[in-house]
Amino acid sequence: MSVSLHSPPSSALSSSSIQAKFRFILCSTRPTLNFNSQRSFPQIRASSGFSSSLDTGSTTELDSVASYSEIVPDTVIFDDFERFPPTAATVSSSLLLGICSLPDTTFRSAVDTALADSHCYGLESSDLRMSCFATKALVNVGGDLAKMVPGRVSTEVDARLAYDTHGIVRKVHNLLALYNEIGIPPERLLFKIPSTWQGIEASSLLEAEGIQTHMTFVYSFCQAAAAAQAGASVIQIFVGRIRDWARNHSGDPEIEAALKRGEDPGVALVTKTYNYIHKYGYKSKLMAAAVRNKQDIFNLLGVDYIITPLKILQSLKESITPPDDKYSFTRRLSPQSAATYNFSNEQLVKWDPYSFASAMGPAAVELLTSGLDGYANQAKRVEELFGKIWPPPNV
Repeated sequence: MSVSLHSPPSSALSSSSIQAKFRFILCSTRPTLNFNSQRSFPQIRASSGFSSSLDTGSTTELDSVASYSEIVPDTVIFDDFERFPPTAATVSSSLLLGICSLPDTTFRSAVDTALADSHCYGLESSDLRMSCFATKALVNVGGDLAKMVPGRVSTEVDARLAYDTHGIVRKVHNLLALYNEIGIPPERLLFKIPSTWQGIEASSLLEAEGIQTHMTFVYSFCQAAAAAQAGASVIQIFVGRIRDWARNHSGDPEIEAALKRGEDPGVALVTKTYNYIHKYGYKSKLMAAAVRNKQDIFNLLGVDYIITPLKILQSLKESITPPDDKYSFTRRLSPQSAATYNFSNEQLVKWDPYSFASAMGPAAVELLTSGLDGYANQAKRVEELFGKIWPPPNV
C-alpha cells in the first residue's frame, strides 16, 4: 500500500525559512511486535519511491533498524515526502507559524477559513477571539493532514494550560468537538500534553473516556512511570536533550547514577521506561526523540518509535549492512529483557503529586520549564500574528 500525497508545486513549498516540523511515521515491518490498531500508528508498507533498498538485493542499515523499531522521520514541512512518505503527523503552533510564513500552501486556506469562523468572530474579547481562531486553525490543519495521511494526527494542547488539569481536559474536549464537526473520528487523533503532574492527571481522565493522549517533555523516570500509570497512549522521551544537559550540568541523581554505570542518561531513561512498561503490563507505546547520531538509534533498537533527523535517515538508507555485523543491529529492548530488569521499591510506587515532585530532579525541572516556555511563546506568537492579519481578505 502506498501513500498518495496531493500537494502544491515544490516551488511554493520549499522555503528555507520554515522551521515548523511534521513528525511522520516511516513504514516498517515488525514481525515480533503486535500493535492494537486503536492505540498505535498503523503499519503501512511504503511505496516504491520510499524503499530503502538500493535494488541490489543488499540490506541497508535503514532496512535493518526498521525491522526492530518504527522510524519516524523528523520532516520539515512538505519536504522529502517522496523519499520519506508520511503516515501520521503532528500539528502545533510552530506548524501554524510555518504555514503563515508562506503565501501559497495547501494549508493556508485552512488558516484563512479559521480566521473567518463566525463563532470566534462573535466573541467580545480580542484575546478570546484570537485564541479561538488559533484553536480552529489547529483543527482545520489537523483535519487536512488527516486526509493526507492514513495514521493518527497528534494535536498540541496549549502549553499555557500545563498546570491546569481541568483546563487541559476542557481544551481537549473542545478540540475533539471541533474535529467531530469536520468528520475526523477520535481514533484518528492524539492530543499532545506536557508531562507536568497536572498534565498526567488530565491524561488519566481523558484516557478513561477513550481519548488518546501523547505525553511530551518527559525527562525523568517519575514522569514516564506516572504517564504509564495514567494510561497514556504515547510517551515521548528526548534522548539528546538529556545528554546535552548532562554535559553542561551536574547534581541530578538520576543522571549521575546513569553516568556512574557508564550509560548515556537519555538512552538509560528510555531503557528503564521501556522495561517498566513491558514488565508491568502498561499499554503505553514509547517514542524516543532528539536522537543525535546513528549510534543512538542502534542503542534504542526495539523501542516502539524513534524520531530520526533526515540526515541520519539518509545515511542509514545509503549504508549497506555488512553480513557479519552482529553487534550494531542487536535488539536492545524487548519484552523478554524487560522481564528480568530489576526496579527498586522507590521506583514502583503509585505516583502521587508529592512523590512526583520529590522525584523530579533538576534536569527534568529545567528542561520541562524550558520546553513549556518555548511552546507557550509559540502559541502567543500565533495569536499575535492572527491579530495582525485578521480579518483575512473577503471577510
